[in-house]
Amino acid sequence: MNADELIGVRAEFDAEMRRDAQPDTADARVERVGGADGVGGAGGVVRQIVPGAGGNSVLWSDLDERTADAAIAEQVAFFTELAARGEVADAEFEWKLYDYDRPADLGDRLRAAGFVAEPAETLLIGRASELARIPVEPPAGITLRVVTDEEGVELMMEAHRGAFGTDRPRIRELMLNLLREEPDTIEAVVAMAGDTPVSAARMEMRPGTSFAGLWGGGTLPQWRGRGIYRLLVAHRARVAAERGIRYLQVDASEDSRPILERLGFQVLGVTVPWMWEG
Repeated sequence: MNADELIGVRAEFDAEMRRDAQPDTADARVERVGGADGVGGAGGVVRQIVPGAGGNSVLWSDLDERTADAAIAEQVAFFTELAARGEVADAEFEWKLYDYDRPADLGDRLRAAGFVAEPAETLLIGRASELARIPVEPPAGITLRVVTDEEGVELMMEAHRGAFGTDRPRIRELMLNLLREEPDTIEAVVAMAGDTPVSAARMEMRPGTSFAGLWGGGTLPQWRGRGIYRLLVAHRARVAAERGIRYLQVDASEDSRPILERLGFQVLGVTVPWMWEG
């Protein structure tokens, strides 16, 4: 895609996946507050509330130097009150900031308010139809298992523990929720070496949108460099293309970005998760 096409795709991404975002799960809700019309516009914020293990976030905002500080304080107060009432597990939430969001110093304002920045990630985009044609075969000894039940989710969690060294209870709860309530919105796959899960990844899809998000893909250290990550990307791209999804989106780490760019992904921006830890 040329520069003009990327600008258009970014505008489409912001509209579909941020400003007009759908809830991630059936039990979550998205609220649009503030702004001149109460549902967006100058001073507007779009937030998601997720009960259970969390995942609360600010997805989008349209702020300026006059409205930013008050909007930040309002969101902190809102999630703190939800936690106090027991509607969410705790007051923690993420403010998902993109480098083109306004005002330009919004990150500094979040830091001043007490938010903590997690590592920056690169927002990458690729055409699903093109990525589906990636020529790739499973490395020797590797098979793919599509996740359809709790047993498959536990294999995913085992792979994540081996790759990242931590448990991921929120992802486990998300996966079980989606498989139970909205199985058509998730495609998860585990790379198996015999009976051992060595890598796992998922793709989240929302009805009526042009984008699917790719997540995960961490691989056990001894299995890295053999093309497993590439294999998982190609599998999900084929599923997306078969469903008529136009674009794949990734919040890429510094490790995965070069691999994805070699496959044909392009940069739309940089995103930083700012965390309010309550």
